[in-house]
Amino acid sequence: MTSPSTALLTDRYELTMLQATLRDGTAHRRSVFELFGRRLSGGRRYGVVAGIGRALDALEEFRFGPDELAWLADAEVVDADTIAWLADYRFTGDVWGYPDGELYFPQSPVLIVEGTFAECVVLETVFLSILNHDSAIATAASRMITAAGARPCIEMGSRRTHEGAAVAAARSAYIAGFAATSNLQAGRTYGIPTTGTSAHSFTLLHDTEQEAFESQVRALGPGTTLLVDTYDIPEAIRTAVDVAGDGLGGVRLDSGDLVSLARAVRGQLDELGATGTRITVTSDLDEHAIAALAAAPVDGYGVGTALVTGSGVPTSGFVYKLVARVGDDGEMLPVAKKSKDKTSVGGRKYALRRRSTTGTATAEVIGIGQAPETDHDDRPLLVELVRDGKRVHTESLDESRGRLRAALAELPAIAMQLSRSDPALDTIYEEIP
Repeated sequence: MTSPSTALLTDRYELTMLQATLRDGTAHRRSVFELFGRRLSGGRRYGVVAGIGRALDALEEFRFGPDELAWLADAEVVDADTIAWLADYRFTGDVWGYPDGELYFPQSPVLIVEGTFAECVVLETVFLSILNHDSAIATAASRMITAAGARPCIEMGSRRTHEGAAVAAARSAYIAGFAATSNLQAGRTYGIPTTGTSAHSFTLLHDTEQEAFESQVRALGPGTTLLVDTYDIPEAIRTAVDVAGDGLGGVRLDSGDLVSLARAVRGQLDELGATGTRITVTSDLDEHAIAALAAAPVDGYGVGTALVTGSGVPTSGFVYKLVARVGDDGEMLPVAKKSKDKTSVGGRKYALRRRSTTGTATAEVIGIGQAPETDHDDRPLLVELVRDGKRVHTESLDESRGRLRAALAELPAIAMQLSRSDPALDTIYEEIP
Protein backbone atom coordinates (compact mmCIF):
# COMPACT_ATOMS: atom_id res chain seq x y z
CA MET A 1 0.00 0.00 0.00
CA THR A 2 1.38 3.40 -1.02
CA SER A 3 1.69 5.98 1.77
CA PRO A 4 -0.01 9.33 1.14
CA SER A 5 2.16 12.16 -0.10
CA THR A 6 3.32 14.72 2.46
CA ALA A 7 4.19 17.33 -0.17
CA LEU A 8 1.16 19.56 0.43
CA LEU A 9 1.83 19.75 4.16
CA THR A 10 3.45 22.98 3.03
CA ASP A 11 2.69 26.67 3.44
CA ARG A 12 2.06 28.48 0.19
CA TYR A 13 4.84 30.99 0.75
CA GLU A 14 7.40 28.20 0.36
CA LEU A 15 6.21 27.63 -3.20
CA THR A 16 6.04 31.38 -3.79
CA MET A 17 9.74 31.61 -2.90
CA LEU A 18 10.46 28.55 -5.02
CA GLN A 19 8.86 30.07 -8.12
CA ALA A 20 10.71 33.36 -7.68
CA THR A 21 14.10 31.73 -7.18
CA LEU A 22 13.60 29.42 -10.14
CA ARG A 23 13.03 32.53 -12.26
CA ASP A 24 15.98 34.55 -10.93
CA GLY A 25 18.47 31.66 -10.91
CA THR A 26 19.11 31.49 -7.15
CA ALA A 27 17.07 28.32 -6.55
CA HIS A 28 20.10 26.09 -7.01
CA ARG A 29 22.44 27.92 -4.66
CA ARG A 30 23.90 25.55 -2.08
CA SER A 31 22.26 26.43 1.25
CA VAL A 32 22.09 25.40 4.90
CA PHE A 33 18.87 25.65 6.88
CA GLU A 34 18.71 25.21 10.64
CA LEU A 35 15.75 24.30 12.86
CA PHE A 36 16.14 25.64 16.39
CA GLY A 37 14.34 27.36 19.25
CA ARG A 38 15.35 30.80 20.47
CA ARG A 39 14.17 29.99 23.99
CA LEU A 40 12.52 27.25 26.03
CA SER A 41 8.80 27.84 26.32
CA GLY A 42 6.82 27.81 29.53
CA GLY A 43 9.78 28.33 31.85
CA ARG A 44 11.02 24.82 31.08
CA ARG A 45 14.55 23.94 32.18
CA TYR A 46 15.19 21.63 29.24
CA GLY A 47 13.46 20.40 26.09
CA VAL A 48 13.14 16.86 24.74
CA VAL A 49 13.55 16.17 21.04
CA ALA A 50 10.85 13.95 19.55
CA GLY A 51 9.53 13.56 16.04
CA ILE A 52 12.82 12.98 14.21
CA GLY A 53 11.73 9.53 13.09
CA ARG A 54 8.39 10.89 11.92
CA ALA A 55 10.09 13.78 10.11
CA LEU A 56 12.31 11.33 8.23
CA ASP A 57 9.25 9.26 7.33
CA ALA A 58 7.59 12.41 6.01
CA LEU A 59 10.67 13.29 3.95
CA GLU A 60 10.56 9.89 2.26
CA GLU A 61 6.97 10.56 1.20
CA PHE A 62 7.57 14.18 0.13
CA ARG A 63 6.67 13.73 -3.55
CA PHE A 64 4.44 15.75 -5.85
CA GLY A 65 2.34 13.18 -7.67
CA PRO A 66 -0.26 13.74 -10.40
CA ASP A 67 -3.02 14.61 -7.93
CA GLU A 68 -0.92 17.17 -6.04
CA LEU A 69 0.35 18.73 -9.25
CA ALA A 70 -3.14 18.92 -10.74
CA TRP A 71 -4.47 20.70 -7.68
CA LEU A 72 -1.60 23.20 -7.69
CA ALA A 73 -2.31 23.95 -11.34
CA ASP A 74 -6.09 24.23 -10.91
CA ALA A 75 -5.69 26.52 -7.88
CA GLU A 76 -3.07 28.59 -9.72
CA VAL A 77 -0.69 28.34 -6.79
CA VAL A 78 2.44 28.37 -9.00
CA ASP A 79 3.23 28.61 -12.69
CA ALA A 80 3.78 25.80 -15.18
CA ASP A 81 7.57 25.90 -14.92
CA THR A 82 7.43 25.50 -11.15
CA ILE A 83 4.96 22.61 -11.45
CA ALA A 84 7.34 20.92 -13.89
CA TRP A 85 10.17 21.32 -11.37
CA LEU A 86 8.02 19.92 -8.54
CA ALA A 87 7.10 16.89 -10.64
CA ASP A 88 10.73 15.80 -10.49
CA TYR A 89 11.31 16.84 -6.86
CA ARG A 90 13.55 14.56 -4.86
CA PHE A 91 15.57 15.74 -1.89
CA THR A 92 19.22 15.03 -2.69
CA GLY A 93 20.91 16.79 0.21
CA ASP A 94 22.06 15.94 3.72
CA VAL A 95 20.34 16.19 7.09
CA TRP A 96 21.94 16.14 10.52
CA GLY A 97 20.12 16.49 13.81
CA TYR A 98 19.59 15.72 17.46
CA PRO A 99 18.05 12.22 17.53
CA ASP A 100 14.79 11.37 19.27
CA GLY A 101 15.23 11.38 23.03
CA GLU A 102 18.07 13.92 23.07
CA LEU A 103 17.73 17.09 25.14
CA TYR A 104 17.82 20.54 23.58
CA PHE A 105 18.32 24.07 24.90
CA PRO A 106 18.01 27.60 23.45
CA GLN A 107 19.75 27.85 20.06
CA SER A 108 20.45 24.09 19.88
CA PRO A 109 20.68 23.16 16.17
CA VAL A 110 18.04 20.45 16.44
CA LEU A 111 17.98 19.90 12.67
CA ILE A 112 20.45 20.97 9.96
CA VAL A 113 19.29 20.63 6.35
CA GLU A 114 21.84 21.05 3.55
CA GLY A 115 21.14 21.15 -0.18
CA THR A 116 19.99 23.61 -2.79
CA PHE A 117 17.78 26.46 -1.61
CA ALA A 118 14.88 25.10 -3.62
CA GLU A 119 14.95 21.56 -2.27
CA CYS A 120 15.42 22.70 1.34
CA VAL A 121 12.97 25.61 1.53
CA VAL A 122 9.91 23.51 0.67
CA LEU A 123 10.52 21.27 3.72
CA GLU A 124 10.09 24.06 6.27
CA THR A 125 6.48 23.53 7.30
CA VAL A 126 6.41 19.75 7.37
CA PHE A 127 9.53 19.62 9.55
CA LEU A 128 8.33 22.38 11.87
CA SER A 129 4.83 20.99 12.30
CA ILE A 130 6.14 17.56 13.28
CA LEU A 131 8.99 18.64 15.55
CA ASN A 132 7.15 21.51 17.24
CA HIS A 133 4.27 19.22 18.17
CA ASP A 134 6.17 16.08 19.11
CA SER A 135 8.91 17.81 21.08
CA ALA A 136 6.36 19.83 23.05
CA ILE A 137 4.53 16.64 24.01
CA ALA A 138 7.75 14.82 24.91
CA THR A 139 8.97 17.72 27.06
CA ALA A 140 5.72 17.87 29.02
CA ALA A 141 5.65 14.08 29.32
CA SER A 142 9.21 13.99 30.64
CA ARG A 143 8.30 16.40 33.41
CA MET A 144 5.35 14.20 34.30
CA ILE A 145 7.61 11.16 34.47
CA THR A 146 9.95 13.09 36.78
CA ALA A 147 7.02 13.99 39.04
CA ALA A 148 5.73 10.41 39.01
CA GLY A 149 9.01 8.90 40.17
CA ALA A 150 8.84 5.10 39.98
CA ARG A 151 5.08 5.06 39.35
CA PRO A 152 4.04 4.40 35.73
CA CYS A 153 2.17 6.89 33.56
CA ILE A 154 -0.30 5.88 30.86
CA GLU A 155 -1.01 8.16 27.88
CA MET A 156 -4.77 8.45 27.30
CA GLY A 157 -5.32 11.76 25.51
CA SER A 158 -6.70 10.51 22.18
CA ARG A 159 -10.20 11.89 22.75
CA ARG A 160 -8.87 15.38 23.41
CA THR A 161 -6.98 16.04 20.18
CA HIS A 162 -6.90 15.45 16.42
CA GLU A 163 -6.85 11.76 15.51
CA GLY A 164 -3.46 11.98 13.81
CA ALA A 165 -2.01 14.07 16.62
CA ALA A 166 -3.22 11.44 19.09
CA VAL A 167 -0.99 8.79 17.52
CA ALA A 168 1.98 11.17 17.38
CA ALA A 169 1.41 12.20 21.00
CA ALA A 170 1.45 8.58 22.12
CA ARG A 171 4.79 8.09 20.35
CA SER A 172 6.29 11.17 21.99
CA ALA A 173 5.00 10.24 25.43
CA TYR A 174 6.48 6.76 25.09
CA ILE A 175 9.88 8.21 24.18
CA ALA A 176 9.62 10.35 27.33
CA GLY A 177 9.06 7.28 29.51
CA PHE A 178 5.32 6.62 29.57
CA ALA A 179 4.59 2.93 30.06
CA ALA A 180 1.66 2.52 27.69
CA THR A 181 -1.04 4.24 25.64
CA SER A 182 -4.78 3.79 25.28
CA ASN A 183 -4.51 4.42 21.51
CA LEU A 184 -4.64 1.23 19.46
CA GLN A 185 -3.34 2.84 16.26
CA ALA A 186 -0.24 3.98 18.15
CA GLY A 187 0.18 0.44 19.38
CA ARG A 188 -0.12 -0.95 15.88
CA THR A 189 2.09 1.67 14.23
CA TYR A 190 4.88 1.97 16.80
CA GLY A 191 4.65 -1.16 18.93
CA ILE A 192 3.75 0.80 22.07
CA PRO A 193 2.05 -1.30 24.80
CA THR A 194 -1.68 -0.58 25.00
CA THR A 195 -4.01 -0.69 27.96
CA GLY A 196 -7.56 0.24 28.89
CA THR A 197 -10.40 -0.64 31.23
CA SER A 198 -13.90 0.86 31.05
CA ALA A 199 -15.77 4.16 31.20
CA HIS A 200 -18.65 5.33 33.35
CA SER A 201 -21.01 4.50 30.49
CA PHE A 202 -20.26 0.80 30.98
CA THR A 203 -21.41 0.97 34.59
CA LEU A 204 -24.44 3.08 33.71
CA LEU A 205 -25.48 0.60 31.04
CA HIS A 206 -26.09 -2.08 33.67
CA ASP A 207 -28.92 -2.10 36.16
CA THR A 208 -26.49 -2.22 39.09
CA GLU A 209 -22.80 -1.56 39.67
CA GLN A 210 -22.40 -5.15 40.78
CA GLU A 211 -23.71 -6.42 37.42
CA ALA A 212 -21.25 -4.17 35.62
CA PHE A 213 -18.33 -5.41 37.69
CA GLU A 214 -19.38 -9.04 37.26
CA SER A 215 -19.56 -8.56 33.50
CA GLN A 216 -16.09 -7.02 33.32
CA VAL A 217 -14.52 -9.66 35.55
CA ARG A 218 -16.13 -12.48 33.54
CA ALA A 219 -14.76 -10.99 30.33
CA LEU A 220 -11.30 -9.91 31.49
CA GLY A 221 -10.57 -11.86 34.66
CA PRO A 222 -10.05 -10.70 38.25
CA GLY A 223 -6.81 -8.94 37.30
CA THR A 224 -8.77 -6.21 35.52
CA THR A 225 -9.07 -2.63 36.78
CA LEU A 226 -12.55 -1.49 37.83
CA LEU A 227 -13.78 2.11 37.71
CA VAL A 228 -15.19 2.76 41.20
CA ASP A 229 -16.38 6.38 41.30
CA THR A 230 -19.58 6.26 39.27
CA TYR A 231 -21.79 6.28 42.38
CA ASP A 232 -20.57 5.76 45.94
CA ILE A 233 -16.87 4.89 46.19
CA PRO A 234 -16.82 2.94 49.49
CA GLU A 235 -19.77 0.84 48.34
CA ALA A 236 -18.08 0.30 44.94
CA ILE A 237 -14.89 -0.91 46.64
CA ARG A 238 -16.81 -3.43 48.72
CA THR A 239 -18.65 -4.64 45.64
CA ALA A 240 -15.48 -4.87 43.59
CA VAL A 241 -13.72 -7.05 46.14
CA ASP A 242 -16.84 -9.20 46.59
CA VAL A 243 -16.95 -9.79 42.83
CA ALA A 244 -13.25 -10.21 42.01
CA GLY A 245 -11.90 -11.38 45.36
CA ASP A 246 -8.81 -10.11 47.11
CA GLY A 247 -6.88 -10.71 43.88
CA LEU A 248 -8.59 -7.77 42.18
CA GLY A 249 -6.02 -6.22 39.86
CA GLY A 250 -6.84 -2.55 40.28
CA VAL A 251 -9.30 0.25 40.77
CA ARG A 252 -9.45 3.59 38.99
CA LEU A 253 -10.39 6.96 40.46
CA ASP A 254 -11.42 9.64 37.98
CA SER A 255 -12.81 12.50 40.05
CA GLY A 256 -12.80 14.27 43.41
CA ASP A 257 -10.00 15.03 45.85
CA LEU A 258 -7.65 12.35 44.61
CA VAL A 259 -5.20 12.57 47.53
CA SER A 260 -7.78 11.96 50.25
CA LEU A 261 -9.73 9.50 48.13
CA ALA A 262 -6.63 7.44 47.39
CA ARG A 263 -5.82 7.21 51.10
CA ALA A 264 -9.37 6.17 51.97
CA VAL A 265 -9.51 3.62 49.17
CA ARG A 266 -6.13 2.17 50.08
CA GLY A 267 -7.23 1.76 53.67
CA GLN A 268 -10.49 0.10 52.69
CA LEU A 269 -8.81 -2.26 50.22
CA ASP A 270 -6.29 -3.32 52.84
CA GLU A 271 -9.05 -3.94 55.38
CA LEU A 272 -10.81 -6.17 52.85
CA GLY A 273 -7.61 -8.15 52.25
CA ALA A 274 -6.98 -6.74 48.75
CA THR A 275 -3.52 -5.52 49.69
CA GLY A 276 -2.14 -6.08 46.21
CA THR A 277 -4.87 -4.19 44.36
CA ARG A 278 -3.42 -1.21 42.50
CA ILE A 279 -4.89 2.30 42.55
CA THR A 280 -4.74 4.27 39.31
CA VAL A 281 -5.84 7.91 39.23
CA THR A 282 -6.89 9.97 36.23
CA SER A 283 -8.77 13.30 35.83
CA ASP A 284 -6.87 16.05 33.96
CA LEU A 285 -3.51 15.35 35.61
CA ASP A 286 -0.46 17.47 34.80
CA GLU A 287 3.04 17.33 36.30
CA HIS A 288 2.04 19.55 39.22
CA ALA A 289 -1.02 17.45 40.08
CA ILE A 290 1.11 14.32 39.84
CA ALA A 291 3.71 15.86 42.15
CA ALA A 292 0.96 16.70 44.65
CA LEU A 293 0.04 13.01 44.72
CA ALA A 294 3.56 11.88 45.57
CA ALA A 295 2.71 11.09 49.18
CA ALA A 296 -0.62 9.46 48.35
CA PRO A 297 -0.90 5.65 48.07
CA VAL A 298 -1.22 5.73 44.29
CA ASP A 299 0.25 3.10 41.96
CA GLY A 300 -0.06 4.80 38.58
CA TYR A 301 -1.38 7.77 36.63
CA GLY A 302 -3.53 8.09 33.52
CA VAL A 303 -2.73 11.32 31.71
CA GLY A 304 -4.79 12.82 28.89
CA THR A 305 -5.93 16.39 28.42
CA ALA A 306 -2.98 18.14 30.05
CA LEU A 307 -0.54 16.17 27.90
CA VAL A 308 -2.06 16.66 24.47
CA THR A 309 -3.72 20.09 24.72
CA GLY A 310 -3.76 23.40 26.58
CA SER A 311 -1.31 25.31 28.72
CA GLY A 312 0.31 22.13 29.99
CA VAL A 313 2.10 21.80 26.65
CA PRO A 314 3.50 25.15 25.50
CA THR A 315 4.88 25.11 21.97
CA SER A 316 8.50 24.22 21.39
CA GLY A 317 8.86 27.47 19.44
CA PHE A 318 11.12 25.99 16.77
CA VAL A 319 11.88 28.05 13.68
CA TYR A 320 13.53 27.08 10.38
CA LYS A 321 16.04 29.61 9.08
CA LEU A 322 18.60 29.93 6.33
CA VAL A 323 21.98 30.24 8.08
CA ALA A 324 24.44 29.84 5.20
CA ARG A 325 24.50 29.88 1.41
CA VAL A 326 27.13 29.76 -1.29
CA GLY A 327 28.67 33.07 -2.32
CA ASP A 328 29.85 34.29 -5.71
CA ASP A 329 33.29 32.88 -4.91
CA GLY A 330 31.91 29.39 -4.36
CA GLU A 331 32.52 29.50 -0.61
CA MET A 332 29.75 29.14 1.97
CA LEU A 333 28.69 32.51 3.37
CA PRO A 334 27.03 32.80 6.82
CA VAL A 335 23.72 34.69 6.77
CA ALA A 336 21.52 35.73 9.68
CA LYS A 337 18.33 37.56 10.52
CA LYS A 338 18.85 40.71 12.61
CA SER A 339 15.24 41.66 13.48
CA LYS A 340 14.68 42.75 17.08
CA ASP A 341 13.86 39.78 19.35
CA LYS A 342 14.10 37.40 16.39
CA THR A 343 17.80 37.29 15.66
CA SER A 344 19.53 34.20 14.37
CA VAL A 345 23.19 33.20 14.27
CA GLY A 346 24.67 32.61 10.83
CA GLY A 347 26.84 29.70 9.82
CA ARG A 348 26.61 25.93 9.77
CA LYS A 349 26.52 24.65 13.37
CA TYR A 350 28.12 21.78 15.26
CA ALA A 351 27.06 20.91 18.79
CA LEU A 352 28.28 19.04 21.82
CA ARG A 353 27.30 18.71 25.46
CA ARG A 354 30.08 19.83 27.77
CA ARG A 355 30.41 17.70 30.89
CA SER A 356 32.41 17.93 34.08
CA THR A 357 34.88 15.26 35.10
CA THR A 358 32.08 13.66 37.12
CA GLY A 359 29.85 13.39 34.04
CA THR A 360 27.50 16.27 34.88
CA ALA A 361 26.43 18.41 31.93
CA THR A 362 27.60 22.01 32.27
CA ALA A 363 26.86 23.70 28.92
CA GLU A 364 25.60 23.37 25.35
CA VAL A 365 28.60 24.24 23.17
CA ILE A 366 27.95 25.20 19.55
CA GLY A 367 30.69 25.60 16.99
CA ILE A 368 30.17 27.81 13.94
CA GLY A 369 31.79 26.67 10.73
CA GLN A 370 33.36 23.58 12.25
CA ALA A 371 33.14 21.46 15.36
CA PRO A 372 34.33 23.11 18.58
CA GLU A 373 37.38 21.75 20.33
CA THR A 374 36.48 19.05 22.81
CA ASP A 375 37.94 17.27 25.76
CA HIS A 376 37.32 13.65 26.71
CA ASP A 377 34.16 14.46 28.69
CA ASP A 378 32.35 16.33 25.89
CA ARG A 379 29.59 14.46 24.04
CA PRO A 380 28.74 15.19 20.37
CA LEU A 381 25.01 15.74 19.81
CA LEU A 382 24.40 15.80 16.06
CA VAL A 383 23.98 12.52 14.19
CA GLU A 384 23.75 11.98 10.45
CA LEU A 385 20.14 11.39 9.41
CA VAL A 386 20.16 11.68 5.61
CA ARG A 387 23.10 11.46 3.20
CA ASP A 388 22.74 12.44 -0.48
CA GLY A 389 18.97 12.20 -0.13
CA LYS A 390 19.02 8.68 1.38
CA ARG A 391 17.92 8.02 4.93
CA VAL A 392 20.77 6.59 6.99
CA HIS A 393 19.26 6.83 10.49
CA THR A 394 16.73 4.44 11.96
CA GLU A 395 16.29 3.35 15.55
CA SER A 396 13.70 1.81 17.83
CA LEU A 397 11.65 3.78 20.34
CA ASP A 398 13.35 1.82 23.09
CA GLU A 399 16.70 3.22 21.92
CA SER A 400 15.22 6.73 22.04
CA ARG A 401 13.86 6.08 25.55
CA GLY A 402 17.29 4.93 26.68
CA ARG A 403 18.95 8.01 25.19
CA LEU A 404 16.61 10.29 27.13
CA ARG A 405 17.23 8.47 30.42
CA ALA A 406 20.98 8.86 29.92
CA ALA A 407 20.71 12.53 28.90
CA LEU A 408 18.55 13.39 31.92
CA ALA A 409 20.97 11.59 34.23
CA GLU A 410 23.71 13.99 33.05
CA LEU A 411 21.81 17.13 34.05
CA PRO A 412 22.40 18.94 37.34
CA ALA A 413 19.75 18.17 39.96
CA ILE A 414 18.15 21.61 39.63
CA ALA A 415 16.99 20.68 36.12
CA MET A 416 14.43 18.28 37.58
CA GLN A 417 12.56 20.96 39.51
CA LEU A 418 9.12 21.75 38.08
CA SER A 419 9.03 25.47 38.89
CA ARG A 420 9.56 28.02 36.12
CA SER A 421 13.20 28.96 35.70
CA ASP A 422 16.01 29.64 33.27
CA PRO A 423 17.38 26.75 31.19
CA ALA A 424 19.45 24.25 33.13
CA LEU A 425 22.41 24.72 30.76
CA ASP A 426 23.89 27.83 29.16
CA THR A 427 24.52 27.89 25.42
CA ILE A 428 28.06 28.83 24.42
CA TYR A 429 29.13 29.71 20.88
CA GLU A 430 32.62 28.93 19.72
CA GLU A 431 33.27 30.58 16.35
CA ILE A 432 36.18 28.98 14.56
CA PRO A 433 38.16 31.30 12.26
